[in-house]
Amino acid sequence: MTEMDQIECVAGKGICGDRFFDYRENYKGQITFFAFEIFEQLCEELEIFDKSLSVFRRNVVTEGADLNELIGEEFMIQGVRFLGTEECKPCYWMDEAFALGAEKFLRGRGGLRAVILSDGKLRASAERTNIFERVP
Repeated sequence: MTEMDQIECVAGKGICGDRFFDYRENYKGQITFFAFEIFEQLCEELEIFDKSLSVFRRNVVTEGADLNELIGEEFMIQGVRFLGTEECKPCYWMDEAFALGAEKFLRGRGGLRAVILSDGKLRASAERTNIFERVP
């Protein structure tokens, strides 16, 4: 995983340069989101403070939004439209990459898989505000 200042989202295909870019038609995980708050809770719960967010292999780290509420919903970030498709379910690998107990802790809060509905760029932001807009 490489931290980027911006990523280019391509409708129906994914993120330019991502290993799953244009993976297959109607792929539900063209982009993945993970909540920073969940990362903090996991670190506290397991008393692990030396791991990076990159071990979770999610594309975008968010703050201030309940990602599970976006399953089945259209939403926008920085002008790019998405459709939340399903939870990004944790697997056994989380215990290996982070610490024993991570998979269990992350059940029901492993992040969000989504499809990209419009082209555009997402830029990293130091702001700690909710950047999600629901699309009616």
